[in-house]
Amino acid sequence: MAASHETSIRKANEQAHQHGIDLSNVPQNLDMTAGNITQNVHAVNANCQDERMKFLFTSLVTHLHDFVRETSLTTEEWMTTLEFLTKTGQKCTDIRQEFILLSDTLGVSSLVDSINNAKPPGATESSVLGPFFTADALEFENGESIASEGKGDYLWVEGKVLDTKGNPIPNCTIDTWETDGHGLYDTQYDVRGGPDCRGRLRTTQDGSFFFRAVVPVSYPIPSDGTVGQMVKALGRHVFRPAHLHMMLEAEGFEKLTTAFYFEGDPYLSSDAVFGVKSSLIVDTTTETDVEVTRKRGFKEATSHQVLKHNFVLATVDEAKEARKRLMPNAA
Repeated sequence: MAASHETSIRKANEQAHQHGIDLSNVPQNLDMTAGNITQNVHAVNANCQDERMKFLFTSLVTHLHDFVRETSLTTEEWMTTLEFLTKTGQKCTDIRQEFILLSDTLGVSSLVDSINNAKPPGATESSVLGPFFTADALEFENGESIASEGKGDYLWVEGKVLDTKGNPIPNCTIDTWETDGHGLYDTQYDVRGGPDCRGRLRTTQDGSFFFRAVVPVSYPIPSDGTVGQMVKALGRHVFRPAHLHMMLEAEGFEKLTTAFYFEGDPYLSSDAVFGVKSSLIVDTTTETDVEVTRKRGFKEATSHQVLKHNFVLATVDEAKEARKRLMPNAA
């Protein structure tokens, strides 16, 4: 019997060693209770070699356990939560991110964005990425349309990308995406022929960019998944105000993920994902000269909306200093 026991111990040590674990250094965790479980989880995680990861999990476990104790979470509520998270994951695809939407609607995305994207005075503020970004946007030349014909009312977008001193930033990559006039992203259609109402272009030597699009409209976040059901159960509305996403990248500058929000939208002050900032609210003008419409490449000789707005990017160092001022103890 003793030999068999020794064999089991040796086998267990060998198996643990294959995973880089020395069982002699593993804390004992028998007889767990509500009073000692947290400290024991911390103890078994203490061998983590990644200090940042260990710090994050220490904080996560502490807050998670405190939440369970403070709310006296029931077994049924715990199981409902697990089923909710499982279904959330099952709803995700290569072109749909239900977990990002969950983060958005709980305000986590906005919080992470605010902490990590502090900007120096004068630099364009950031906004949430949202769940509808895809990496397959087509490359466009300035002046071309990111939207196929018939997707909505015409919109002409133009501006410049500048640094904080007012100098132009050439060859800045701009990713942009939006809903069509029906309030849907291309990824929400049952049949997606390819990227639409999204595109990628670069600024000219003087920092200019200009392209054709459609006027985005306010829309409900997807209600066929767990997040939409959660938001409704919480007694909230599911709408986002009309906006045009923009993501800008240039060598030596902090990446900017932001959006234009359109003045007059009824959901500006109650965005379901907490993304609107006052500095990002823009107004459009109406161009009624059909000759201008034609020159800009729109197919139909009709009036169109015009959005003119510049971006100001912070350098990597400027952004780093801004973050230090916002979170001096972040390190």
